Amino acid sequence: MTASQTDLDSNPLVEPQEVHFDELLELESKGTLNGYSLTYETYGTLNSDASNALLICHALSGNHHVAGRYDDSGRSYGWWHLLIGPGKPIDTNKFFVVCSNNIGGCNGSTGPSSINPETGKPYGTDFPIVTVKDWVYTQAKLSDHLGIQQWAAVIGGSLGGMQAMQWSITYPERLRHCLVIASASKLNAQNIGFNDVARQAIRTDAEFHNGNFYQHQTSPARGMRVARMIGHITYLSEDMMGQKFGRSLRKKSKFDYEFTPEFEVESYLRYQGDQFINKFDANTYLLMTKALDYFDPAAETNDDLTQALAPAIADFLVISFSSDWRFSPERSREIVRALQSNKLNVSYAEVDCPQGHDSFLLEIDDYTRVMRSYLNRIARESSDAEADHNV
Repeated sequence: MTASQTDLDSNPLVEPQEVHFDELLELESKGTLNGYSLTYETYGTLNSDASNALLICHALSGNHHVAGRYDDSGRSYGWWHLLIGPGKPIDTNKFFVVCSNNIGGCNGSTGPSSINPETGKPYGTDFPIVTVKDWVYTQAKLSDHLGIQQWAAVIGGSLGGMQAMQWSITYPERLRHCLVIASASKLNAQNIGFNDVARQAIRTDAEFHNGNFYQHQTSPARGMRVARMIGHITYLSEDMMGQKFGRSLRKKSKFDYEFTPEFEVESYLRYQGDQFINKFDANTYLLMTKALDYFDPAAETNDDLTQALAPAIADFLVISFSSDWRFSPERSREIVRALQSNKLNVSYAEVDCPQGHDSFLLEIDDYTRVMRSYLNRIARESSDAEADHNV
């Protein structure tokens, strides 16, 4: 079934682009890459003084394809197409929007499945550990390549929100606004535990081959399936899972007393796991979850988040969701309090909704209203800046 013309018009055709940086990249983990490539996409038009540029930072399983579409099928929309596009809250008629696939990724940027020029084989587990700081550094290099010295805003949800925060610390002069959505300044022990269970599911799969499964022409499919199923449980709230599935049985009225998927929720989780297997690289999943675990800017300031955020000068919008138990509203309020202690301009919205952590990906009325209002303000600032530049 093809998409409607309205859907196609609001999700224009896009093509990924690639840039290679022929430099030694020294990573926070002390690992190095002798050159690296970034795959990215852009949407909209950069204005004359480059004051309308927005950077979108992707979350754990995201990539550069944040908006638009690759074909007319309606199945190739970007992962945030509900919020980004012509006339949408992040309006590409007003903004030049950029999103790149992080290094360590599996969607074009240099990562574990890329060929290591020193061996002629995929990096596999030879690919070094990467962190949020490393991603922000490479995004700054992409900014230079695109001729963007200051972003109107850096925006991200979940792990993307961590990147947005890091931008405000590492490159405070290079962004005017910072939007941190459904995120936290660090993971708690429960979240780290979930991530490690997912990693262990992958690493103990017999087809993992210590990360060198490419050479065996296999993949740790069972482990990846379980890892994704665990993730989906944490992305949804208890209320949403109850509304979607409850204790409904799958095409039956009574138990069969067997281990096949009988409940609708079992079928859903297995479907999500199966879909993920062919879309994501196992080594990339390991790297992304470790980057989540390691992020903690206050670790360098004796656990003082106010001091950690002291370099920031941007205006902030922080958004949380009432039913998000993975990154609860209290974690967002911690960020807000630290920003207020630094006397920064910060707006905070806690959206009441049942969808859980995945809310930041969805078109929820109160959420989109907040986003549209704040982005319209940024658009006016960019328009005024361009007018002053052209005088």
